[in-house]
Amino acid sequence: MLMAAAGAVLIILQAELLARVLADGVLGQPAIAEVAGVIGLLGGVLAVRAGLSWIQQATAQRAAAAVKASLRKQVHDHIQELGPAWVSGQHTGRITTTLGRGLDALDPYFTGYFPQLFIAAVVPIAVVIRLAVADLASALIICVTLPLIPIFGVLVGLQTKKATARQWRALERLGGRFLDLVAGLPTLRAFGRAKAQAQAVRDSADQHRQATMRTLRIAFLSALVLELVATLSVALVAVPVGLRLLDGGLDLHTALLVLLLAPEAYLPLRALGSQFHSSTEGLEVAGRAFAILDEGSAGEKAGPANAGHARGSLVPRSSMPIRTEAGIRRTNLLSMRGLRFEDVTVQYEGRQEPALDHVSLSIAAGERVALIGPSGAGKSTLLNVLLGLVRPTSGRVLVTGEDGTVDMAEVDVEAWREQLAWVPQSPHLFARTVADNIRLGRPSASDDDVRRAAGLAYAHGFITELPRGYDTELGERGFGLSAGQRQRIALARAFLREAPLLILDEPTAGLDAGSEAAVIDATRQLMAGRTVLVVAHRPAMLADAHRVVRVEHGRVAGPVSISPQEVLG
Repeated sequence: MLMAAAGAVLIILQAELLARVLADGVLGQPAIAEVAGVIGLLGGVLAVRAGLSWIQQATAQRAAAAVKASLRKQVHDHIQELGPAWVSGQHTGRITTTLGRGLDALDPYFTGYFPQLFIAAVVPIAVVIRLAVADLASALIICVTLPLIPIFGVLVGLQTKKATARQWRALERLGGRFLDLVAGLPTLRAFGRAKAQAQAVRDSADQHRQATMRTLRIAFLSALVLELVATLSVALVAVPVGLRLLDGGLDLHTALLVLLLAPEAYLPLRALGSQFHSSTEGLEVAGRAFAILDEGSAGEKAGPANAGHARGSLVPRSSMPIRTEAGIRRTNLLSMRGLRFEDVTVQYEGRQEPALDHVSLSIAAGERVALIGPSGAGKSTLLNVLLGLVRPTSGRVLVTGEDGTVDMAEVDVEAWREQLAWVPQSPHLFARTVADNIRLGRPSASDDDVRRAAGLAYAHGFITELPRGYDTELGERGFGLSAGQRQRIALARAFLREAPLLILDEPTAGLDAGSEAAVIDATRQLMAGRTVLVVAHRPAMLADAHRVVRVEHGRVAGPVSISPQEVLG
């Protein structure tokens, strides 16, 4: 605001000096020294205006970079808090477009529209006040015509906002389809549908092109309308000024001052309209980013039954009360004597049947429990509850230790996860070194610890055969490794974590006989001395369980416990 006020003063001073130089030059022969002094002042004013403009742009760019970085981090962290259950229910293109190119569209808002907003609020008022002192009639004409620019700007701007929303929806569809094409390319080629999917991507690109052109047409129309209104308004001021000057009712200096300042009254509002069109993309993306951030807060306001994508199922970190007795919390986990699911129900939004329906299950410390059941029965949801990725709609999970029984909802979710080791069915490997991927289990682990964990997981042999051993950079999702090798790296993570509670989700699914044997041997060592909950169907995995629990339709079916021998034979 201060820079806008300073800019307004400089604009008026520049017009005053220029009007004086021109008027003196036309009316007489001013002294060379006097003209040189005025021109020097005019040059100084122009230099200061240029300096102010540079400072304003630099400040705006730094602010834009800081806001983008902060907002991107907030959205990224919030998505992590919402967890995979929420992400799986979202359109892939929406998240990637928003966090990627989307937030970069905020630059025009912070470097153009936002600073121009202050200029448009200050400069026209300052100019009108100065003109009212010099020529009240001209000031009144400007006061009458000046509101026409924001009125027309708002009318066209509403259409721009709608067109920009359509453009971004088209871009999200394009991004999602392109990601689908890349991820599913082997399948598409196998079925001979790669060209058809490529055509779908081209169609989406064409839709985005058409939406972009519609937005640009509206922007050009807006610029034309605002330019026309401003030009006609200046003409309404200039014509009477010229007539009065000819009649002798106005002196040359005042006439020149009015003609120089009148366009300056309209220019900030015209520029504001142009900057608005440039910033609509950023505003649209900011709205989508804040919508993601509101996912958690909306769930908290609605209570446990309406949190996030699944009613009561998502766990924003802020909704997990943190016990102040950090020592008691960790003692309860390390000396855990058992887990107990009490009447746990999980109801996902958009599904009629609950994923878990009043499940009650007890697991003793050191016990290995296998979960079996058809796909979609609720086994993975039960694991996700224990992982802290899904919060029960009703019921609770209790952790029993030597200090008593603690509701899992009362334990800091991050502290809880520190005591878990998780080996999923399809482990995710990052595009980093093999050692870094294993060290994900315990970031502070030494190189010797990493190699020891890899050896226990039967991964050391194939890792040393890689071009750079443990320093070999992997491709995205572990590209370059077989499914069995990726699974053994996931097991190495679990060995490195040294957690008392182990959660396994079909670790041998999709493996060949050789890889399965290695994974089973490593898993047996990993399960020793730990409390284990495993989803399994392979006989070798079931044989290592102390008991088996069958899950069907979100419930524990039949007897709570079945011996592995009963299942296998």
